[in-house]
Amino acid sequence: MPKALITGAAGFIGYHLSKRLLEEGFSVIGFDAMTDYYDVALKERRLDMLLENEGFRAVNARLETEGALMDLITAEKPDVIVHLAAQAGVRYSIDNPKSYVESNLIGTFNLLEAVRANPCSHLLMASTSSVYGANTEMPYKETHKADIQMSFYGATKKANEAMGHTYSHLYDLPITMFRFFTVYGPWGRPDMALFKFTKAILDGDEIDVYNHGDLSRDFTYIDDLVTGIRLLIDTPPERPDSAETIEQGDSLSTIAPYRIVNIGNSEPTKLMDFIVAIEGALGQEAKKNFMEMQLGDVPATWADSSLLKSLTGYEPKTKLDEGVANFIAWYRDYYQV
Repeated sequence: MPKALITGAAGFIGYHLSKRLLEEGFSVIGFDAMTDYYDVALKERRLDMLLENEGFRAVNARLETEGALMDLITAEKPDVIVHLAAQAGVRYSIDNPKSYVESNLIGTFNLLEAVRANPCSHLLMASTSSVYGANTEMPYKETHKADIQMSFYGATKKANEAMGHTYSHLYDLPITMFRFFTVYGPWGRPDMALFKFTKAILDGDEIDVYNHGDLSRDFTYIDDLVTGIRLLIDTPPERPDSAETIEQGDSLSTIAPYRIVNIGNSEPTKLMDFIVAIEGALGQEAKKNFMEMQLGDVPATWADSSLLKSLTGYEPKTKLDEGVANFIAWYRDYYQV
């Protein structure tokens, strides 16, 4: 039975990935600090469901705690590690940057040190579309230059990519960084737009529509995202013999077994169309408060996921209306509204 360590296992993506791997027969160690960035009860419920499977074990600890990851990885020696734990959120990073240093920088450094001492077959680490920052060339390709981040969150994730590359090169560690785009679906995060909009509409409150609605996002349904991660687990990068052997469009490093991969829907959706989908699923019109662009935000995201497809055959399956309806059905059931 293969053993996987998933950091952030009680989080939105971590829960769904852990569930998928358990269903496939993996033994899963879930590492999570259960922080109060959002409703801890939601994290506890996700964790309780995972603990119903005897193949799952939970570890409550912080990434930045000295020795926590080193001791765990040394003892357990997982075959695969998927690093999802992080301080998330673009806007929160403006007001609370120190938490991003502690979790995203120090925490990821601790993980890399633990893996250096206890190499696994494949380390996969979550990055984000926020690393593309002010890049206006779309769709975003992994080979595009990405050095003009617009949020401290994006900057810490770009730093994680550089840190991962260095460790991969120096210590021959197979590392894949995957860049998420706007992920949504059942058990989602309360700080994300779909969750906030649904709650506000049902409560009869206004929803804040930034940039007067002139935004678009590459919304990625959670099941599609998890499928992409699962396929990548079985696709560890290998150090190339030379730069000439790397296929065009591949982000594989010329000097390390390291690759960056987008996981997106490859189809941007206008924010107003997203709101219409929510209104349709709820059968209720939103009261809209049109506002200026938020600091640190970008007007659009759009993933080119052709590299992921060429590596794994991945294609997203879930249409936006279906995914939104699935979330709202879950929301109504969970909150009994």
